[in-house]
Amino acid sequence: MTLAPTRLSDVAGLASPDARLDWTEDDLGRMRDSAATMAEHLAAGADVYGVTRGFGPLVAFPAAESSGEQGAGLIAHLGSAQGEPLSPEVSRLVVALRLTSMRRGYSAVSVEFWQRLVELWNQGFTPVIPREGTVSASGDLQPLASAALAFAGEGEAWVRDDVGAWSRVPAAKALAQLGAVPVEWGAREALSFVNGSGVGLAATIDNHTRITDLVRASALLTARAAELLGANPQAYAAGISEARGQSGQTAAAEWIRSGLPASAQWNRERPLQEPYSLRCAPQILGAVLDQLSSAERILLREAAGTTDNPVSHGGEVLHGGNFHAMPVGLCSDQLGLALQQVAFMADRQLSLLCSPETNGGLPPMLTPRPGAGSGLAGVQVSATSFVSRIRQLVTPASLTALPCNNGNQDHVPMTLNGANSVAQAVELAWLVIGSLGVGVAQLAALSGRTGEDGVWGRIGELSPPLDRDRPLAEEVRAVRDVLAAEAGARAAEWTIPGL
Repeated sequence: MTLAPTRLSDVAGLASPDARLDWTEDDLGRMRDSAATMAEHLAAGADVYGVTRGFGPLVAFPAAESSGEQGAGLIAHLGSAQGEPLSPEVSRLVVALRLTSMRRGYSAVSVEFWQRLVELWNQGFTPVIPREGTVSASGDLQPLASAALAFAGEGEAWVRDDVGAWSRVPAAKALAQLGAVPVEWGAREALSFVNGSGVGLAATIDNHTRITDLVRASALLTARAAELLGANPQAYAAGISEARGQSGQTAAAEWIRSGLPASAQWNRERPLQEPYSLRCAPQILGAVLDQLSSAERILLREAAGTTDNPVSHGGEVLHGGNFHAMPVGLCSDQLGLALQQVAFMADRQLSLLCSPETNGGLPPMLTPRPGAGSGLAGVQVSATSFVSRIRQLVTPASLTALPCNNGNQDHVPMTLNGANSVAQAVELAWLVIGSLGVGVAQLAALSGRTGEDGVWGRIGELSPPLDRDRPLAEEVRAVRDVLAAEAGARAAEWTIPGL
């Protein structure tokens, strides 16, 4: 990744097991200059947080005489993260973001040490990072300490087999398989690694990618439902978006129109204006796209910048709070609120398909045997439950802050807590999308639209006509996966506007 990426997808690509980091002589020169500034500062007898002084509220006390003891103590006492691990891909992105932060030349780390971390990462070394236990104020300290401990041969690491499957092994074993010895962390290097927003940032970037695909899938389903019902396609006309001038709405309407066949027409037996879940889809999805666009710009800057303390700049060592993850935290909170709108709209569209009053007089719950069969009744109830749970999960984490660390961290963003909750909400939102996809498949079957090609043909095969009731949970997941793949395939064509 360059130091100034222009698309969040370029940053997200660092999560791939095949991604590699490199460096230039300019990169090494900046890092050497930064390290020299630190050395001069120390030689002059100046105090440096975490190097000559303790950590957090213990800054009033002198540091250990040994840099190695100070660094080892930092990552040891922060080794309190708990819970399920981040995915291997997100963990790789976490480490890549911290290494990129150091590469900019503000962190005063040893060039040789940095290169060794990069080489291990390029060889595939991937720490297991528990996701719970940080307030994201002085960076994501505890999860990043777990990563640092793995590089030191403690804890666990992810390894891939010949078919690409991941498994967890002791970190020391993973290092030995690479022919590497454990890393020994010095004070400045250890602090620079853990003192940043990398975990919440990586998780939020991953959520951003998945939510963007969710919007694409929602646009596809909206177009399909509108076509099958014979809804008035004027709701998606370019002129409406042009009149308002919102770029997100313009893009969402275009996506929906591209999903409508040229033969799509208004069925005059339907109302001139549909319920809002169909008619206002460009406005709803467009507003979400605008939020995604705004968040992308902020997340890009964060990924390209340096989060650390202290910072070496212009020959000075500057102490401040450049690790506070509030920019990412507010982005994450907003992404969660936007995500809820997509899931809510999909749930309302499913309800529309299940009611004879709005599905064109088809049987209730899209069952061909009302009474003897219940059709999508169970699926619809579950989808509503998913939306309710999503709303609980996306309550802004920044509203739940508590001071800690003997009052040193008296204002905290709770960024990773929020990103973890949004990640859970994303999973549930995709299940709502899968539920709507099953509903669209049954609507097509009752409308005599079977045996089609493309994505709708595949979905029709995965969720065949309901001749009698059957468990549909597996079909919801299978349809979800097809829609996710189709949304991903359209990523290059259906891009977020405004960037």
